Amino acid sequence: MAAALGVVGLVVASLLAAPSAGAGSIDAIDVYVQRHSHPMGSQIARHERGGSGTDSDRDGIEGIDVSGWQREVDWRHWWDKGKRFAYVKATEGTGYRNPYFTQQYNGSYDVGMIRGAYHFALPDRSSGAAQARYFVDRGGGWSDDGKTLPGALDLEYNPYGGTCYGKGKQVMRAWIADFHDTYRERTGRAPVIYTSTSWWNQCVGDGHGFEKTVPLWVARYADEIGDLPAGWDTHTFWQYSNDPIDQNVFNGTRKQLEAIAKGE
Repeated sequence: MAAALGVVGLVVASLLAAPSAGAGSIDAIDVYVQRHSHPMGSQIARHERGGSGTDSDRDGIEGIDVSGWQREVDWRHWWDKGKRFAYVKATEGTGYRNPYFTQQYNGSYDVGMIRGAYHFALPDRSSGAAQARYFVDRGGGWSDDGKTLPGALDLEYNPYGGTCYGKGKQVMRAWIADFHDTYRERTGRAPVIYTSTSWWNQCVGDGHGFEKTVPLWVARYADEIGDLPAGWDTHTFWQYSNDPIDQNVFNGTRKQLEAIAKGE
C-alpha cells in the first residue's frame, strides 16, 4: 500500500508540473484529491445533520467555499447566482495541496469576488506552527488589496480516528494557539476559525480567548444558526448549507466584508 501511494504521489507531482496534461492525467489528479482531501464541513455533515437551510429572510452577503472536489469552478455561474465571496481550500495537514487551487483562487478573484484560502487541520499529525507555515507558503497568506480575506483554519471531526484527534481540551487549545500565533506572525492577521458548535464544545471548550482576535465561521445546516461555540457571542460567517455546494452568508454588509479584507 505504501509503495502504491508513493507511485500515486510521483504521478501527481509530475502532473502538477505539467498543467497541459490530458484527460487521463485529470483522472489521476482526481484520485489524489479523493484519497487525501477532506472538504470543509465533510466530517460535520457525517456526524451532524447535513442539508440545506431554506430561510428566505437570511440577511447578509452570500458566498461559497470549494475544494479540489469541485475541480475547475465556473465562477461566472456562481457570481450570477448572487455569490460575492469565496473560500478555497489550499492545504490539509502538511502533506496535501489542492491541485485546483490556482484556478479556483484566481478565478473567484477575477470574476469580482472577495476571496480567501482555508486549511483543513490535522492536529495529531504535526504542530499548529508547522501547519500554519505550510498553509501560508502554499496560498494561504493575506494581502491588503481589499479583495483577500484572512486565511481560515478548518477545525472539525477527525476523518481518520477519534473525534478530538486524541487531544484533551487544554492541549487542543494550545495547538490552535500555536497555529493562530504563527499565522498572525507571518501575515499580520489572525486567522478565521471554521467549526461547528458541537465539535468545538466537545474538543476545545471555553476559556480560550480566541474570540478577542478571531472571526468565527460556524457550520450549521439549518434555517437558524442556533447556539454558537463556547466563547463567542457573535459570528462572522455561517455555513448554512452543503447542497448543492457549500453555501455561506457573511453577517454584515458588503462594506463590512471589504473592511475585513482590508484589515480595518
